[in-house]
Amino acid sequence: MSDRDHQFWVSLPLPAVILGGEGRIVDINPSAEELLNSSSRSLSGHRLERRFETEVPLTEVFARVRESGAPVFMNGVRVKSEGRPPETCNLRVAPLVGQEGMLLLLITPLHLVERLHQADAARSSARSAVGMAEMLGHEIKNPLAGIAGAAQLLSMGLTGEDRELTDLIVEETRRIAALIDQVGQFGNLPAPSCRAVNLHDVLDRSRKTAGFGFAANMQFAENYDPSLPLAWVDPDQIQQVFLNLIRNASEVAGPEGGTITLRSFYDHGLRVRRVDGTGAAVPLQIEIADDGPGFAPGLLDQAFDPFVSGRENGTGLGLALVSKIMSDHDGMIGVTSVPGETRIRLSFPLAPQVLRVEE
Repeated sequence: MSDRDHQFWVSLPLPAVILGGEGRIVDINPSAEELLNSSSRSLSGHRLERRFETEVPLTEVFARVRESGAPVFMNGVRVKSEGRPPETCNLRVAPLVGQEGMLLLLITPLHLVERLHQADAARSSARSAVGMAEMLGHEIKNPLAGIAGAAQLLSMGLTGEDRELTDLIVEETRRIAALIDQVGQFGNLPAPSCRAVNLHDVLDRSRKTAGFGFAANMQFAENYDPSLPLAWVDPDQIQQVFLNLIRNASEVAGPEGGTITLRSFYDHGLRVRRVDGTGAAVPLQIEIADDGPGFAPGLLDQAFDPFVSGRENGTGLGLALVSKIMSDHDGMIGVTSVPGETRIRLSFPLAPQVLRVEE
């Protein structure tokens, strides 16, 4: 297997198994290792049926595919692997091109299919909302400015509760205008202008900016890897990512404050799969952690979807923008959250000159 083929194999997000004669396992990718609860090395040479129980006769299916040379598709099959509860999957068995007698089995758990459908629906909803906001933004913001101006004029001759009402009008019109600007920004984000960047410099600049403003009530702790190589990023967009995450941590902490921990380290094993099927290394890690209450139950899986927020009056666009920027950088983002600790991990690619030296 060439290096390129190997990169694709290990990056494939679906469980995949290469089978030889008698349905014996030749190789499995990391996703299949997790599904079968065993390593590729320990399963090599074993018959798949003994580790992967299904309600269909796999031996007959394999024979049919070899005889016809055509793939077989089986949807909604109940499967059971050692150490895991039964689940429903879609199965695809096909001849392996260029390898006579070898088969490829792709396993798609239905919960992944449902998650993909949900993600597609969320992206479609986001595109519609962004397009509507862009179309109506100008028409809405002009009368909003007039309303705010009129309310400010009225407030000059008012006192007490009447003055509070006009102040509320001004505040709410400004909030709506700011929301329209955020939606427009989400839809019109330019492609990143990447160059070799020291992530610590961007992180320090973000910390100082936040510390003098919205995060003035927070304490910061730093745990940097001083040998971290240069990243290939757009520094302005990545500063926006850091600021959004620090802002979120500050807002959930409330006026009493809390601690935000900034950490950097190198993880050579992390890779992200591009849309063209190739894999890319993302070894540069930045973690932003807080000691706040954590994500509300049920929101963690949707944390980076547009218009999903666990806060009152939250727009749900801050983390969605973070996710979009990281995707545009061929990066990766992950989150773990329990009460008392939320940890967001950002994975970045190396600068090309650093990558050449490492190779």
